[in-house]
Parts: sequence; C-alpha cells; structure tokens
Amino acid sequence: MNENDTVRLNKFIADSGFCSRREADRLIDEGRVIVDGLKADLGDKIRPGQDVNVDGIPLEREEESVLLIFNKPAGIVCTTDDCEENNVVRFIDYPKRIYPIGRLDKYSEGLLLLTNRGDLVNGIMRSRYGHEKEYIVTVDRPVTEIFLRNMSSGVPILGTTTKPCRIGKIARNRFDIVITQGMNRQIRRMCEYLGYRVTSLKRIRVMNIVLGDLRPGEYRKASGDEMEEVLRHKAE
Repeated sequence: MNENDTVRLNKFIADSGFCSRREADRLIDEGRVIVDGLKADLGDKIRPGQDVNVDGIPLEREEESVLLIFNKPAGIVCTTDDCEENNVVRFIDYPKRIYPIGRLDKYSEGLLLLTNRGDLVNGIMRSRYGHEKEYIVTVDRPVTEIFLRNMSSGVPILGTTTKPCRIGKIARNRFDIVITQGMNRQIRRMCEYLGYRVTSLKRIRVMNIVLGDLRPGEYRKASGDEMEEVLRHKAE
C-alpha cells in the first residue's frame, strides 16, 4: 500500500468534523480513540477501510469542506456544548456537523467562521500566525487622541502587553481597530485598562474574509477565493 493512502489519526479525526487536531491528540492520549477494536496511539496512521471511533461513536472522514461566514448576534454563545441553550451550532442548525473557529464573547457580534475541517482551526485564529482581525467598537466615553495612541502602542493585560495595532476614530464614541492577537476579551480588557467601557463590539473582517451585508443571524458559504486563502494558511 502506498504511504500516500494513509493519513495521521489526528488528521482523520479532524477531517471527520469531530474536533480539532489538538483536541484529537488529547482524546487519543486519554485512550478514548479505538481503531479496529484496539486502543489507538499518538502518531498512528489510518488506512482506507479501517474502523475509527471515539467514545463509541464511529467516525468517517468528511470529504466536502464546509466553511461558513456567520453574522453572530449578541447573546449567541460560541460553543458546541448542548448544555448551552443559545449555542451557535444549535442556532444555525446546519445539516453537517460544524464548529466555530475561534470565539466571539456572548455579548459581541459580527463575523464568526464555522467549519467541519478541524485542520483549519489553528491555522486561522491562533495568534502566532498574525492574521488580521478587524472590529468596530463603541465605548461609553469620547475617543481621544491619547486613548488612540495608548491603544495602538500596546496595553498591559493578562500579564503581558498587547502587540501594536492599527486603530482609528470613526465617530465621537466609536473606533475601528485591527489586531493580530486573540487574547481572551482582548479589546474589552484594553479599553477597561484605559478607563473605557465597551458598549458594543462587532467583528467585520478576518484575514480576507469580510462580513459585508450579512444581517445578524444570517450565514453564507465561503467563496472559492475565501476558501483558497484559508486553506493556504491552515495548520500543517
């Protein structure tokens, strides 16, 4: 059998849409992945026709790549957890198993990507890859030049200092910001450090993918050019 006919187990699991490669490695390490009746090991390779299951759930490698651009409304939670009534997967109710790439916090809105390809997750949203993410932010006080200068040069949060970013005032209490990191509630924390409270936050772009005229709650499939760009940057 040709080596090209095999695929690493973590990639097989990710391509099935079950989870990301990193999560697949954890499941394998915990002994929850069974291949042809035997407990799998990290680094195993899968041949066509082999039986793979996780926690008793049989997996099949997903052939069709799905990438959705979704305008997340405020109040929807970026999780696949069925215990969360307002989880994004239940809201969209897509016919294939999908999960979000990265996060927007519950009270933020705008562009969220969802996929059935686990190998796309790390390549798009991990901060070390430096992909641009653009937001429109409204705050509770007038935006000043000092505020813009401090935000753009870096703000100390979560035990570190944020990377320099691009920012511009677009209204009295509103600004546009482009960041390349993905720290937890980063923009909100940056504003809070400088004495501002975010009243609305909307993501409008990730890399070359723009929200456009999608209304809240609507989604569309990625175009060929958008998918090509994402695949070019996916985690290897």
